[in-house]
Amino acid sequence: MKTHAKAKNLELGGGDTGRLNVLVVGATGGTGRATVQKLRNDGHNVTAFSRNASVLVDGAARLRAVDGDVTKLDDLDDAMQGQNVVIVTLGISENPLRVRFFGTASTPEDVRSAGTANVVESMHKHGVQRLVVQSSYGVGATRGLLRFADQLFFSLILKPQIADTEVQEQIVRDSGIEWVIAQPVHLTDEDSEVTPFVSTKGHTRLMKVARKSVAQFLARATSDSKYVGQSIAVSG
Repeated sequence: MKTHAKAKNLELGGGDTGRLNVLVVGATGGTGRATVQKLRNDGHNVTAFSRNASVLVDGAARLRAVDGDVTKLDDLDDAMQGQNVVIVTLGISENPLRVRFFGTASTPEDVRSAGTANVVESMHKHGVQRLVVQSSYGVGATRGLLRFADQLFFSLILKPQIADTEVQEQIVRDSGIEWVIAQPVHLTDEDSEVTPFVSTKGHTRLMKVARKSVAQFLARATSDSKYVGQSIAVSG
């Protein structure tokens, strides 16, 4: 079912627990799936957007799937209608070594920046005011805080992807809308819902964090105004 209601802007304050319409872009990735589930558990109405978002539909309430390409504005416009908040969890799920030396099989290498630029444009068009973006620890505000081994991995293996993430963050900062950037450390698929440690100063505890824990923060940031305009380090 497609929603064609005019976008409605909510006044989102700290502690607001009202039901929201939330668009998750990149919904079939590991963090995207966890975020969709967390939002649904919290009672929000979720639109899952990705090239194969329909695989997430299981008959449960409050879930709408839109199959689309984030690099195509028309696809995003269809998903954006009626939303209050957008969460972006874009990335390249392929083996990083293969991507570094042979390129991607299907995902554009600039999917983070190009996709997020389109998200911002569509949000302006439809009057959606809050954007929560998953980036990466070691980018932007936390660039100088990486351990030496991680610096090597970033520069030797992930260099093109990190460069694109840097561009993505700048697009978010220049967007003119309410934004929150989440910078998780190494992601794991542990079946853990431990509340993550978050810091506006780039501080961390464990240098790994479960995707489900990151999803907790992304969901929280949809309605808690204290994170707006900040990069937040997210760790276990």
